[in-house]
Amino acid sequence: MTMPIQPIVLVTDFGDGIYVGQMRARLGNLLPAVPVVDLVHDLPPFRADLAAYLLPALIRDMPGGGIYVCVVDPGVGSERGGLLVGAQDCWFIGPDNGLLAPLVHCSDGASVARIGWRPAALSASFHGRDWFAPAAARLVAGEDLQPTPIDSAEMVGSDWPSERAAVVYVDRFGNLMTGLRAANHGSMQSLRIGTRTLAHARTFCEVMPGEAFWYENALGLVEIAVNQGRADCLLGLSPGDSIGPFTHPN
Repeated sequence: MTMPIQPIVLVTDFGDGIYVGQMRARLGNLLPAVPVVDLVHDLPPFRADLAAYLLPALIRDMPGGGIYVCVVDPGVGSERGGLLVGAQDCWFIGPDNGLLAPLVHCSDGASVARIGWRPAALSASFHGRDWFAPAAARLVAGEDLQPTPIDSAEMVGSDWPSERAAVVYVDRFGNLMTGLRAANHGSMQSLRIGTRTLAHARTFCEVMPGEAFWYENALGLVEIAVNQGRADCLLGLSPGDSIGPFTHPN
């Protein structure tokens, strides 16, 4: 795959604190001329199985040519490997824990390889800073990552479904992003959430203040929202909670 390889884009569950800064500092030292973009750092902690379904939507409308360093890694320090994935005119580096599996499945012509290179100094608990960020820097510099191509069926998460009927992310407004692609669910369908039935709306202003509904968000996902309110509080849902099913009106 031939493509431009900048900027570097960070996708993590690190939140506020020292970890993102350390990754940016390491990249700044290794690649002072390459821009680093903070795409998201508040993914649900430890939940690679949820972030995996948000990642393809996050990058859907992003420009090609970037290197994504993706770190949701509760198994850091274990025997799990690191992956280099080429998909959608970009490179993705991250742990082999399912985080990159749905992206590979929905990308035609994706390539997957295990990263054989490891730095001489590698902490047991911060591979984002010590392994994955330097691996991205080596990729920019054209240095060898000692990749071993593998079949996508060998990835952790290769047997996961293409969609997930669950909340995968809650934004600062309390809106609930799901692992379902809206294109697969018609606007005439209603969505069951516990004892509630939520109708579809195109956007917030089409429902009354305080009313819950579902819509296709700007990432192409089914999202549950409340006009001028918080869907997470009204519906009592958190990342990982199941949603659905969809139903047709009688």
